[in-house]
Amino acid sequence: MLSRVSHFSHSMLALTSPTKPIPTSLSSNQRSLLSKRVCVTRGRRRSSTMSGTTAIRASAQRLENAEELIDSVETFIFDCDGVIWKGDSLIDGVPQTLDMLREKGKRLVFVTNNSTKSRKQYGKKFETLGLSVSQEEIFASSFAAAAYLKSVDFPKDKKVYVIGEEGILKELELAGFQYLGGPADGEKKIELKPGFLMEHDESVGAVVVGFDRYLNYYKIQYGTLCIRENPGCLFIATNRDAVTHLTDAQEWAGGGSMVGAIRGSTQKEPLVAGKPSTFMMDYLANEFGILKSQICMVGDRLDTDILFGQNGGCKTLLVLSGVTSLQMLQSPNNLIQPDFYTDRISDMLSLKAASV
Repeated sequence: MLSRVSHFSHSMLALTSPTKPIPTSLSSNQRSLLSKRVCVTRGRRRSSTMSGTTAIRASAQRLENAEELIDSVETFIFDCDGVIWKGDSLIDGVPQTLDMLREKGKRLVFVTNNSTKSRKQYGKKFETLGLSVSQEEIFASSFAAAAYLKSVDFPKDKKVYVIGEEGILKELELAGFQYLGGPADGEKKIELKPGFLMEHDESVGAVVVGFDRYLNYYKIQYGTLCIRENPGCLFIATNRDAVTHLTDAQEWAGGGSMVGAIRGSTQKEPLVAGKPSTFMMDYLANEFGILKSQICMVGDRLDTDILFGQNGGCKTLLVLSGVTSLQMLQSPNNLIQPDFYTDRISDMLSLKAASV
């Protein structure tokens, strides 16, 4: 199946287009260039296309008729953190909502930018929370990174240096790639003595950076050396999320902070395997044989989840149970508007009943 996935551009063009909103995950220079073609007027976003025509996206509508939305698509793709759970706590009404959608014959797919776990490990988390979800329905950014390397025929004699956690290592191993780094390098230190030269493995052909609670200067320097000194070495980010939900008490610095450290030292932009890159959407569409117009992307982040759905040509539903507040959505500075928004996915239950 991986052979049928088209390669996404080695530039960041896969993350946006003239008719798409500008993601905050782009660099300041990229946002500056794109912002010259975008203006916001009274809650409506107007984007100039290359041909000079104009596309207008109205402000998001509050979801009032869930039945109509449900009947209009075949597949629902759900983000996990902030949509299904927060930290280790299940969000109210999730089991009943998923059961209702399955009863109506809808395909459910769960996509997360969190790379700390493999698909198998996420399967266990769903089970622990009392949700019946198969491994084939789960797509984590750790899996996406390994899938991307397969899609570009990454040489098996090359190695992958990992700044990240166990999930990335497990997915690379399952894909048959050699790797080094990860949690094992979390205890390593550099003694900066006069004339000290840090060695690195010249056979490293890719550096994969994901969320890493064991990030240290050793990893930053090692990854930097590989990218800067090994010819053709790829710089792959599982995601560039600014924050994540490690607990349900507060937001925590996300994978984007680790990616930012390597971007800063190398002055290179990463290839993003997870949301909002189109790679994962293309993979899902091919894997399940889904028409993208028959998908509804449900998430709590504008610049990853909603942009991911919009870049893929899907319907989009923002839930306010995670990162994005109503104030953030309606801010005049926000250029990303979903088709619909609601408080939480369980609203589909009450709104469905009300519309019958």
